Amino acid sequence: MFQNVIVKQLNADAQESATAESTAISTAPVTEQVTPTAHDDFDWSVDKRSIATYSKEEKEKYEKVYDGTFVQINDGEMIKGLVVGLTKTDVVLNIGFKSDGLISLNEFRDMTDLKIGDEVEVFVVEKEDRDGLLNLSRKQARMVRSWERIMEVNKTGEVVTGIVTNKTKGGLIVNVFGMETFLPGSQIDVKPVTDYDQFVGKTMEFKVVKINETIKNAVVSHKALIESDIEAQRAQLMGKLEKGQVLEGIVKNITDFGAFMDLGGLDGLLYITDISWGRISHPTEVLKMNQKINVVVLDFDDDKKRISLGLKQLTSHPWDILGEEILEGNTINGKVVNIEDYGAFLEIQPGVEGLVHVSEITWANTPVNAKEFFKLGDAHEAKIVTLDKATRKMSLSIKQLIADPWNEIDEKFPVDSRHKGLVKNITPYGVFIELSSGIGGMIHISDLSWLKRFNHPGEYVKVGENIDIIILGMDKESRKLQLGHKQLEEDPWNKLQDVFAIGSLHESTVTKKDDKGALIQLPYGLEGFAPARHLVKEDGKLVLVDEVAQFMVIEFDRNEKRIVLSHTRTWEKAIAEEKETAKKEAKVEVEKTRKAVKTVQAKVEKSTLGDLGALADIKAKLKKNESKSKSE
Repeated sequence: MFQNVIVKQLNADAQESATAESTAISTAPVTEQVTPTAHDDFDWSVDKRSIATYSKEEKEKYEKVYDGTFVQINDGEMIKGLVVGLTKTDVVLNIGFKSDGLISLNEFRDMTDLKIGDEVEVFVVEKEDRDGLLNLSRKQARMVRSWERIMEVNKTGEVVTGIVTNKTKGGLIVNVFGMETFLPGSQIDVKPVTDYDQFVGKTMEFKVVKINETIKNAVVSHKALIESDIEAQRAQLMGKLEKGQVLEGIVKNITDFGAFMDLGGLDGLLYITDISWGRISHPTEVLKMNQKINVVVLDFDDDKKRISLGLKQLTSHPWDILGEEILEGNTINGKVVNIEDYGAFLEIQPGVEGLVHVSEITWANTPVNAKEFFKLGDAHEAKIVTLDKATRKMSLSIKQLIADPWNEIDEKFPVDSRHKGLVKNITPYGVFIELSSGIGGMIHISDLSWLKRFNHPGEYVKVGENIDIIILGMDKESRKLQLGHKQLEEDPWNKLQDVFAIGSLHESTVTKKDDKGALIQLPYGLEGFAPARHLVKEDGKLVLVDEVAQFMVIEFDRNEKRIVLSHTRTWEKAIAEEKETAKKEAKVEVEKTRKAVKTVQAKVEKSTLGDLGALADIKAKLKKNESKSKSE
């Protein structure tokens, strides 16, 4: 067979050469001189045995038939070939070319019944390789056709079938039309998939979602088919939905704000507030994953495809079936389910709540913090004050469970009586004291101490401490008590006026200081104030915080409880005293000199030269003393 192929090849080459040679002769210009050869007189129209001749018409006919036996092919071309031979390793294909092609039998493994005479499509890799042989490939032909098919289904959106061949990084490899495509892990299913091995070897349906023509790569998706089916089901179900319709659903996901229900291809949201008539902190208190329950359709949006579901609406509202014991004036027990600044809500039964306002917690007129008084989950007994079934509102009271202590206020807490109270609250302007349950009052910041001024009451007392008080006043209508603490002792300012008289000196400590001046800690627990200009020391520097120094009282106001001090005056006074002393001594010296002059004048009646000299010395000395006195 291979000899026949070679013979055919040689005959074709010879004939092609002869044709080319005759064409070259016929097209040569007439004027060109042709060199004669030994075979110019050879008649090519007669066969080699000189027994047959061809006419011109027959020659043209046979040449046409001969030319028709060859096919013009190009590298990279798709062409059909006829199987003309089979060996243990190769398939011989005749594509009408001057030579047959050989293709490995491995490329026909999908054609188990391949036989001579079958027609197959192949890809021309090379018309002539380095060995001059025709190079064909059925594998590449299949890849070309597969890629054309994949591009087509990508445009049309047609569903294709493929086999998952193996796992790769980030997904799976799928054989589609004999070509490898990529299936990302995120496109396997609508639910997250962690085990990719379970899909290897399976035949599945896909959609081609992305192609790259440059590198001949395609991405497929199985998730897109599922979503498409779900969308079709969802559209069908949405068309049948009605408000108030009861459906069976499965709990597929639970969050803090509610639960997502699978309604058979359609998802709906069951908000936490629609799960139970009573308050719940999390849906898991009522629901479980994969639980089947009936729900009612509350609302839906065709455009956004949102469905709001309800569970509690399948039962009667608890306010419509209140127990006979729930009446105004009755005492009930409830659990704290919500706390606000204005009060707390007690749940009497699931779905039925009442409000205990802060004003109904205690009889005292002092501010009450509901978040400190109540704790979530605690049980409390309360009295039903008002009940309105139409608006489904109930007000409760805890303080009305006991008698109003203000009815006996005159007997228990008369004015000027002394008591011990508990500090309940502190504000910038005063301290709130509880004397007994429901009775309390306030100590103003100015009534805490006779001697000290506080920026905040917290500097003197803390919440939770006990403090002695005296009742200063009472307002029954407003239910207020005016309390005092400093009034327990006599006002010490009446006796301190002599101790801190103006001009008196006191060794004291600077406790605080700012641009205006400094606070000075005085004896007996008093505080004074020194203006900034009165803090200058003799060396020009200022007295510092925590420094001990002498201070002079320059102002004492008993009514305003104010003492003004000066350090500067202390050293200025000493200098002034020194000058005054020197002045007095100079005056005494002048007086002595005058007396001496008079004495001398009285004894000497006549002046002598020596006496005149002595007198001149005395006068000079007197004049000098007078000048010194004037200058000082």
